[in-house]
Amino acid sequence: MISTFSDVFAELKARGTCKTMVVAWGVDEHSIEAASKASDMGFVKATLVGDEAMIKDVCANAGIDAAKFQIVNEPVELKAVATAVKMVHDGQADVLMKGLCSTDKFLRAILNKEEGLLPQKGLLSHVGVIENPRYHKLIFITDMAVIPLPDFRQKMKMTNYIVKVAKSFGIQTPKVAFVAASEQVLDSMPACMEAAALAKMVERGQIKGCIADGPLALDVAIDQESVEIKKLKSNVAGDADVLVFPNIESANVFWKSNSKLCDGVKQAGMLVGTTAPCILASRADTADTKLNSIAEAVMSIA
Repeated sequence: MISTFSDVFAELKARGTCKTMVVAWGVDEHSIEAASKASDMGFVKATLVGDEAMIKDVCANAGIDAAKFQIVNEPVELKAVATAVKMVHDGQADVLMKGLCSTDKFLRAILNKEEGLLPQKGLLSHVGVIENPRYHKLIFITDMAVIPLPDFRQKMKMTNYIVKVAKSFGIQTPKVAFVAASEQVLDSMPACMEAAALAKMVERGQIKGCIADGPLALDVAIDQESVEIKKLKSNVAGDADVLVFPNIESANVFWKSNSKLCDGVKQAGMLVGTTAPCILASRADTADTKLNSIAEAVMSIA
């Protein structure tokens, strides 16, 4: 069972999986270090698109052999991002990763109608993975980075996306918690009503491949003691694999609370809904977070 990122790395090694990855404006130390580690582990072959002189300086200062990468010299940031996206669009790479470029430039290239990576009528969303030492397995969450206030149809698509990602990690039937402020079905809270409807859709097979419950407050979604105290009967409560949040604020706060208030937390995140996995890492993310995100992206298509 895959319950940590170390397990993910071991699984990729056991499968002999290796995908091609291109880093858009890959000129920063953390992105290059993450790409280097992933290359050393054998699950990617990395191409860095950016200013070649900057890339080689970073490699020299970090003690990384630049020869392990293919380097596409493009000293203009905007052109480097467009080049990287086009390479994935044209099938020259399996995975796209954001380097030091700004998020708006990265997303603009992905959403380009001619050479971007979002299918017609597609929905761009985000799936995060959290390894928290206080929880017994990985937690998959959506959406803390892209959709501010998803409507009901968007939540359906988001659920399908995240279930597919969870399954790629070997979870045959992911347990999905539709999170709200209460586990009661309260008509005064739209998130509760939508969570109840989504859970019923899963029960009736309209959303496939998982079991689900909702609304579930966060405590009963992931804490068995809270379930017992509240005498809640649920196949998901206390053991959720997947948390579908009602809005970007709640998901983002959960994501950052884990990383800032809990020791030993490891995280990963990527865009979904695209024709290829796209790693939307923050410029401030550590090399390890970016490495975990590369592993998430590769697992999703392995």
